[in-house]
Amino acid sequence: MTAIEDPTPTTIGRRPGMRVGPLAGVRVADFCWMGVGAVATRMLADFGAEVIKIESRDRLDMPRRLPIYKDEVRSYGEEDPNPDPNKGGLFNNYSRNKLGVTINMKTERGQQLVRQLIGASSVVTENFAPGVMEKWGLTYDALKEITPDVILARMSGYGHSGPHHKFKSYGPVVQAVSGLSFISGLPGREPSGWGLSYMDNQAAYYNSAAVLMAIMQRAVTGKGQEIDVSAVEAGINLLGPDLLDVAVNGVVTRRPEYPTGNRLVHPAAAPHGVYPAQGEDTWVAIAVFDDDQWERLVTALGRPDWATASQFADARSRYARQDELDAHLSQWTALRPAHETMHLLQQAGVPAAAVQNSRDLAESDPQIAYRGTFFELDHPVIGVAKFEGTPMRFTRTVQQNWRSAPLLGEDNEYVFGDILGLDHAEIAELTAEGVI
Repeated sequence: MTAIEDPTPTTIGRRPGMRVGPLAGVRVADFCWMGVGAVATRMLADFGAEVIKIESRDRLDMPRRLPIYKDEVRSYGEEDPNPDPNKGGLFNNYSRNKLGVTINMKTERGQQLVRQLIGASSVVTENFAPGVMEKWGLTYDALKEITPDVILARMSGYGHSGPHHKFKSYGPVVQAVSGLSFISGLPGREPSGWGLSYMDNQAAYYNSAAVLMAIMQRAVTGKGQEIDVSAVEAGINLLGPDLLDVAVNGVVTRRPEYPTGNRLVHPAAAPHGVYPAQGEDTWVAIAVFDDDQWERLVTALGRPDWATASQFADARSRYARQDELDAHLSQWTALRPAHETMHLLQQAGVPAAAVQNSRDLAESDPQIAYRGTFFELDHPVIGVAKFEGTPMRFTRTVQQNWRSAPLLGEDNEYVFGDILGLDHAEIAELTAEGVI
C-alpha cells in the first residue's frame, strides 16, 4: 500500500477525547514542522492544549521521512527514498498528543479551510522560512480579522526583522552564528561544533515559554499578540560567562588555554575530565576539587607509586601537570567498566559518573526509571515504543499522554466534521479532489 495516499484508518482508542490539564480549552492551529517547532507545540499538547498539526501530503514533514525506524538500523540523516510517513520515530516522538490534518495550501479551498480552522482556534504557530505565511496572506493583521484575540507564535533562525531575517537556518547553523560553536572544543584546536541540532530543541523551549506567557497575558487583558522568537538569540542567551569574560576582563575567547574542553578553571580542579573506560567508546567522568578528595582517589586507586609522587602532592602541582596526571589516570580507568569505576569512586567519596549513552538512559539508569522519564505508548504502525517525557513534576498537574503521534491525515474527519461542521459527503469530496 502507498501510505501517503491511503493512510492507516483511525484505530479504536485514538479518537480525540476531552483534554485535561492547565491548557485544556486552548486550541492551536499548528503549522510547525521539524524539531524547533514540533517540540515547542508538543509541550502545549502534553498539558491539555488541542494542538492540530497541519500537514501536506505533497511535502511530508522531514521527521516523517527520516530515521529512527523501529527495528531497523539506518544512519541518522539517511533519508528513505520511499518512506512510510507513519513510521518515523522522530516524528512520533515530536508530535505525540497532537491531532493531525492534511490540507493542500496550493488550492483555494485548502486556504479557506485553514482560515476556518484559525477561526475556531485561539493560537497559531509556525516555523516556516520567512515569507511563507505572508505568501498565504496569513499575517498577524490578517489573523486578527479572523480571531481578534489570536496569538501568533512565529519561530525562525534570525527572527522576522533585521538584515538577516530572510536567511534560512537550522540547528548547526544557529549554533555557529550565535557563537556557541566558537567556544566549544579543545585548546589550540579548531572549534568542534555541537552534535546534532542542539539549538533546535533549545529554541523550542523558549518558544513554549513565550506562548505560555502570551496565553497568561491574554487571560488578564483579553488581548492576543504576535510572538517572534529568534533561535540565534536563544543561543546567545547561553553564552553568559564567556560574554562577561570578554566584556569585563578584555580577553579573547580562543586563546592557548581556552576553551578548556573538559577541564575546569574556576575553581582550579585536577584531575577533572572524561577518561576512557573498558570497552569501545565508553567513558567515565572524574572530578577532584581538593586535597581530601585527592587522597580518597589515591586510596581507591590502590596507592600506586605515580599517585604518591611529589609532583602531585598538592592541588597547585596537580593542576600544573594535568597532561601527565590524566595519562596516568586514563591507564587505570581503561581497565574497568565505566559503571564499576563510578560506583567504586563514589563509595570512596570522589565525584565520578559513567558517561551514559542512550541505551543506559532508556534501559538501566535507576534514577531515570524511578522518575518515569521515558514512558510507553502504542502506535498502530510501529507498535509499542518508548517516548521521552518532560523533566518536571507537579503535585496536581499531570502530563496527559493520550496517544502517540497522528497518522497522516488521521483526524481529518474529526477536525473538518466535528469542529468545522462539514458533512461526510463534503469531506469525501475534498479528499477525492486532493484538498485534504
